[in-house]
Amino acid sequence: MIKKIFLYLLLLLPWFISSIFAFDTSYYQEIVLPFFAPNKIIFPIVWTIIYLMIAFSEWIIVNEYSIKNISKSYKIRLIINYLFNQSFPLFFFTLKSPFLGFVSSIGTFISSLYLYEESTNLNKKSSKYLNLYILWNLFATVLSLAIFILNS
Repeated sequence: MIKKIFLYLLLLLPWFISSIFAFDTSYYQEIVLPFFAPNKIIFPIVWTIIYLMIAFSEWIIVNEYSIKNISKSYKIRLIINYLFNQSFPLFFFTLKSPFLGFVSSIGTFISSLYLYEESTNLNKKSSKYLNLYILWNLFATVLSLAIFILNS
């Protein structure tokens, strides 16, 4: 049981890497936002829930197949999705680039669809934990596009 908890925590940890950096989130309040933009306090709450669910999805797959036996395409899709996901705060908050934030959002959304597909092929139960992630990525992409347009 301790091994399984440790494994889950190990899978969860990387998703919070970008949150250890002090991003200037005040930028979000300084730019022109669309009417549907949520308050900035919503983002850490939603992303925490999503990261917990992504890690649980990974955990289900790793427990079923072991890391060595997981398909290469799943690992590649997971890494690509992770990189896009983690690049958003750097592009949007540090570089203050709505355009690069939008590009990162598109990459995260598209790669999350591929990750969902690969997860479904490996374990249908695990892919269900990615549904909120996909929906939030769709919303984030639309929000990023609106922010880019309003601030261009």
